[in-house]
Amino acid sequence: MTQTQPAAKAAAKTYSLQGTLIEACSCRTLCRCWIGEDPDGGACDSFLAYHIDKGEINGVDVTGLNYVGVFKIPGNVLTPHSWKRVTYVDARATDEQRAAILDAWHGRLGGPLADLNALVAEDVAIETMPIEHNTRSGEGTLVVGDKLRATMAPYRSAYGAITTLRDSIFSTIPGAPAYVAKASEHVVNIPEHGMVWTFKDRNAIQGDFLLEA
Repeated sequence: MTQTQPAAKAAAKTYSLQGTLIEACSCRTLCRCWIGEDPDGGACDSFLAYHIDKGEINGVDVTGLNYVGVFKIPGNVLTPHSWKRVTYVDARATDEQRAAILDAWHGRLGGPLADLNALVAEDVAIETMPIEHNTRSGEGTLVVGDKLRATMAPYRSAYGAITTLRDSIFSTIPGAPAYVAKASEHVVNIPEHGMVWTFKDRNAIQGDFLLEA
């Protein structure tokens, strides 16, 4: 009689990351990219900032660390291999943590982050920088050394509930609703890589994420 084999163990996840997102761009509210339309003015200057509340990448604990991408997007956000990116990794990360974060966010480990990375055409630079990322009830602040600072607050309903965006064709936090916000301040100063801009009262998004592969 043949003995029944035990059920195969579930495949281990390459990464499991949860935390908060802050993003802002040159578009006037609401962001046209999330609904698949071309950005205001035909191009977009933006950043995406992820704070990892709890996370592991290929067995490396990356809890508490930050990743920020600053982008120039020349047209429709969904055009593959079109974005230009400058990356900042949290200065508190060890070499091992830094490598793991870059492997995940730069698409080498598959999953939703690889899908997002497929939109990038060029990595202009990868830098290490102190990053301060704070969110609370849809509000957010971000400081990346002397290179980037932003402050945002959400739109609200007549009853005070935070306005959310769901079921959009594009998302930087797939599977989660986004808090629609306005950035009272959005300043990027990276002249060495051709990214310098200042915006006031333009589009912003804040949200929570769970990214797994």
